[in-house]
Amino acid sequence: MVDGVTIPGPRAPRPDQAEPGTIRTRGPRGSAGAAAPRLADIAVQADVSEATVSRVLNGKPGVSAATRTRVLAALDILGYERPVRLRRRSAGLIGLVVPELTNPIFPAFAQVIEQVLAGHGYTPVLCCQQPGGASEDELVEQLEESGVDGIVFLSGLHADTAADQGRYAELAARRVPFVLINGWNEQVSAPFVSPDDHMAAGMAVRHLAELGHERIGLAVGPVRYVPSRRKTEGFLAAAGPDAERYVRHTLFSVEGGHAAAAELLDAGCTGIVCGSDMMALGVIRAARERGLDVPGDVSVVGYDDSPLIPFTDPPLTTVRQPVQAMASAAVGALLEEIRGNPVPSTEYVFQPELVVRGSTARARV
Repeated sequence: MVDGVTIPGPRAPRPDQAEPGTIRTRGPRGSAGAAAPRLADIAVQADVSEATVSRVLNGKPGVSAATRTRVLAALDILGYERPVRLRRRSAGLIGLVVPELTNPIFPAFAQVIEQVLAGHGYTPVLCCQQPGGASEDELVEQLEESGVDGIVFLSGLHADTAADQGRYAELAARRVPFVLINGWNEQVSAPFVSPDDHMAAGMAVRHLAELGHERIGLAVGPVRYVPSRRKTEGFLAAAGPDAERYVRHTLFSVEGGHAAAAELLDAGCTGIVCGSDMMALGVIRAARERGLDVPGDVSVVGYDDSPLIPFTDPPLTTVRQPVQAMASAAVGALLEEIRGNPVPSTEYVFQPELVVRGSTARARV
């Protein structure tokens, strides 16, 4: 056995040995002495040759970083415990501050950010700002005490126009590199990564208008948040200034969508654009409580398109945030800052995508 890999030899293996071409580990479920998948299984999972798997496991050169990552991912998926020699030392810690984890778009961002950071050898430290828990400032203080090399802020106080943005100037003065996702603020000098919320709302309105809906409403978050303001501006630009009476600012949650829907349905809206998928689910619930069919009586468009959204009832038409591209760009900008290569303090805007599913249909005549 070489570095945990059994090499077939001329003699038959003893009963306590693994079969030729297999890897011995504690097993996919942690059972001591169990044999993990064969090299062939790992090769199939990683879509590489068995020889490539062997080279990765033995730490030999000639394998690209991307291929090595695929092989290691295959080992993890199939339950193989990595040999000690393959465990890389972390290049450093990166803080990731998120507002919550109940909305699945935030775990989706966190997962991609973790994957990208891991590809560069960094270890993420996830901090969640739960209501009543630690504040963003307290979390930042704890991250600095932990010696992080940089911080990614996702939908943090930078997106709140009512918040004091001086905290980010103080953070920069302490020479802590950081990047911000969702919520451009001209008072903060740092790289920003955002989806085009203005375009997103316009796409949703035009989709509903093409289906024959004439009275379209908007359920969106509090007006003090930059994404809410931009979505509102995009909505009014597409629906017309008179549509302002069909805008409802509420919470970015199922309950918020439910509350907004009550007023919008009373106002006769047959199509409702939502500031998040969670709000859209609240709108659908409110419609059904009134005996209305979605999309037969009311068409609903969400925003985000987190992984589980295609499986809602009905499958939700939504505007997809380009999570992979945005997260990769944010990490790339942060790592450049950490390396001492200043990134322009500007906003990098990514185009969303309308994903049409079963929650929208032609308006009834």
